[in-house]
Amino acid sequence: MSPSRVRVGAGGSMTADRPRWEALCVCLTASFMTLLDVSIVNVALPSIQHGLGAAPADLSWVVSGYALTFGLVLVPAGRFGDQRGRKNAFVLGIALFTLASAFCGLAQSPGWLVASRLVQGAAAGWVTPQVFGLIQQMFEGARRARAFGMLGSVVGIATAVGPVAGGLLIEAFGTGSGWRWVFYVNLPIGIAATALAPGILPSKTTDERPVHTGFDRAGVLLLGAGVVCVMLPFVQEQQWRGRGKWLLIPLGALVLAAFWRWEGRQEQRGRTPALDLRLFRLRSFSLGALLATVYFAGFTTVFFIYSLFLQSGLRYSALQAGLAVVPFAVGSGFAAAAGGRLVVRYGRRLVVHGLLGVVLGLVGALVAVRLVPGHGAPWATALPLLLAGLGSGLTIAPNTALTLTEVPVELAGAAAGVLQTGQRIGTAAGIAAVGAVFFAHVANHHDWAGALRLGFATVVFFVLAALVVALADLRASRRTAAR
Repeated sequence: MSPSRVRVGAGGSMTADRPRWEALCVCLTASFMTLLDVSIVNVALPSIQHGLGAAPADLSWVVSGYALTFGLVLVPAGRFGDQRGRKNAFVLGIALFTLASAFCGLAQSPGWLVASRLVQGAAAGWVTPQVFGLIQQMFEGARRARAFGMLGSVVGIATAVGPVAGGLLIEAFGTGSGWRWVFYVNLPIGIAATALAPGILPSKTTDERPVHTGFDRAGVLLLGAGVVCVMLPFVQEQQWRGRGKWLLIPLGALVLAAFWRWEGRQEQRGRTPALDLRLFRLRSFSLGALLATVYFAGFTTVFFIYSLFLQSGLRYSALQAGLAVVPFAVGSGFAAAAGGRLVVRYGRRLVVHGLLGVVLGLVGALVAVRLVPGHGAPWATALPLLLAGLGSGLTIAPNTALTLTEVPVELAGAAAGVLQTGQRIGTAAGIAAVGAVFFAHVANHHDWAGALRLGFATVVFFVLAALVVALADLRASRRTAAR
């Protein structure tokens, strides 16, 4: 496919750049909405507790239920879009997400809200691989990297806007009902995206469609059961007491091993698997997905423990806590846009430098909290967090582009599903690990600043592990180039 043209159907073509960038805007809008709903809800939890009388277990499910169903549907949703058309899958997901947002806002009981959040998370998980697949379908080479850079910027912007917007909405509409507007804010965005998508997003022509030989229901069930068993102990780590919950992880590993074996047999029989195992024969994909999983175990926990430190330790309001993470988010969004252009020239080296920037920034924040442990901490950590954000922007978007660069377009949705599933598992595991260190120190020493420093140190460990993976891929790439 020519870089300057992208097919939109059997009867015509989309010429030049403008229609593709318009389609990308719709995709980025949808991604912004689904990502916003992660960060904006976190600051609304006290309002939900006050307005609905929700118990701590209910609040946990409002957050973790979304993450669980999000991760559960990613791979089958990506495969569905690859086989049946990404545009239709995208429209279905956005419409369902918008409807679920309305039901969240209308909730009259904690159970109603949790059930709506589960559906909302599944809808977000359905949309996400379609966005990645559409970018793969519409762009090539440097323009594809630039598009992924823009997607990375959206991650940073949504992360920055979410806590601030949530705080403003709760202050505007009150603690009792302000949380409802956290969900209602999705409605105009979702309705606009649902209306525009059918006429703007490209369709796949007949010759671009893979041969469809049936939907692998057994594979989807095995994968879903394995993902739930692995993620559930992490997302419920604070609510489920005792060590028995960790037995689910080896059980999940066994189920995923059975899934792998089943998919191999499907491939041998010439049937359509839920996940094409050829993806894992691509070094760039395998190592890139592993890097993303390990990095997200550290990256996402920064906001989790920093927000707890500010709101519970320093008694900041939700709005003040949201403003304190803006330096990281702004740096991430700015660097992601630049990373989309630079990755074509520098490749994996850019990711290595990005990870080093994250490490330096977090170490700087750790030192700043030690020197200024009180109410001046947000000012002391602003510059180090900005550096960490810049490094993060040079990590996530470039790594995504490099991970998917060798993936065939017909497998783009499934590949994006695998990549995102790894990120969700990494996020859940990281929050459980870092949270355990953080809460243990608070419980034993009643020292919030010390807990934050230990939490940041644990995050640095995960980032360094991701750096090892990046260096391994860089070394392998150089060997291949030398041969």
